[in-house]
Amino acid sequence: MIWKLLYNVVIIPLFWIAVYVLAVFKRKVRKAIRGRSHLFATLEADTAKLGTGPRLWVHSSSMGEFEQAKPIIAALRQRMPELRIIVTFFSPSGYEHSRTYPHADVIAYIPFDSLNNARRFLDLVRPTVAVMVRYDIWPNHIWELHRRRIPVLIANATMRRHTPRRLPLLKAFHKSVYNAIDEILTVSPSDVVVFRAMGISGPRLEVIGDTRYDQVATRSAEARKRSIIPAGILQGKKVVVAGSTWPEDEAVLLPAFLQMRHTLPSSLLIVVPHEPTLDHLEELERQLHGTARTIRFSALNEYAGEEVIIVDSIGILLVLYASADLAYVGGSFRQGIHNVLEAAVYGIPVIFGPRHRNSYEPLQLVERGGAFVIHDAEELHRTMLNLLEDDAARATAGARASAFVRANLGATERILAHLDPYLHGTARVKQP
Repeated sequence: MIWKLLYNVVIIPLFWIAVYVLAVFKRKVRKAIRGRSHLFATLEADTAKLGTGPRLWVHSSSMGEFEQAKPIIAALRQRMPELRIIVTFFSPSGYEHSRTYPHADVIAYIPFDSLNNARRFLDLVRPTVAVMVRYDIWPNHIWELHRRRIPVLIANATMRRHTPRRLPLLKAFHKSVYNAIDEILTVSPSDVVVFRAMGISGPRLEVIGDTRYDQVATRSAEARKRSIIPAGILQGKKVVVAGSTWPEDEAVLLPAFLQMRHTLPSSLLIVVPHEPTLDHLEELERQLHGTARTIRFSALNEYAGEEVIIVDSIGILLVLYASADLAYVGGSFRQGIHNVLEAAVYGIPVIFGPRHRNSYEPLQLVERGGAFVIHDAEELHRTMLNLLEDDAARATAGARASAFVRANLGATERILAHLDPYLHGTARVKQP
């Protein structure tokens, strides 16, 4: 295969050069290299303990994609206790935050995508079936799975209409990769259209939906049972939770909130930075100094009526949204919006900035009246004030947001229906 030859002779050597150059400047890349230094020795020891029985390999790029895999894994663990589950990640953040995940038998990095690495990895893991989550598709691993007649499915598959993968040479290359996959289970009908426009003919293409809806529904039900902010702090307040914010978001959010407080002094802002580094936390406090009193989440036992709570912990955003009257979702003044479903599931209005059009859920929420797009601080101020002062309008928008989430539940069960025949050896596997 010409593309396989070019990939391994040209692209992979260039990839290695790029990795080691980037490692000089980027800590995350250095961490990814170090994390793989004893990968195969550790993997050999871990897989030796698995014993017999079917094996499922689930690969996610990072933590966000793994959240989409969790409902699939949890359901399979309950239904097939004999199933051995191997979970891999490409990024250090996904791997490090998921090392204690209880439903996986083995948690590891995926090796860098050389042909030799792919073969060594599959020799050890020996999956019955492989599931790739969303978009993280590594050609040598896919081609080698296909050569061994091990079925491969993509769950929550998505493809942007204007993806560079549709450019002439890239299109031909990616066509050769995707045609080695057995099933591509997409999030929406538009994704099927884009995959077909690439000339893909090998895999079964079907709209299944997105397991993120199932995951946020399950997690929010659990989160409602937790109370991490004392009721006395929230009582009588109009609460805005700003999740996964970057400095670009905060440059719009903070002036809007301060202006709103002149009209609505009972409002409380809970800011959850995407990266709660010490420098970021101190910068937020500096910006608000003299205009609003702040307190860090870790010091809430000393709360004395502060108007802004700055969250210096990670992993609690979904629980915090449960306390909100409305939510601002960050990233939409930077590279792209973060997860809007985590807020919408609670039946509260969602607000975000202009950079959201490459994401399906924000567009649908806006279309249904459950979310609002703002472009500057003044527009954010007006939108927040209108929603917080008008209980009926806020309730209506929140109900529409919640209805959107409920209408999209069930993808997990549909994916399991596709996986089951492969795990039980009754499905026909595509010939290499």
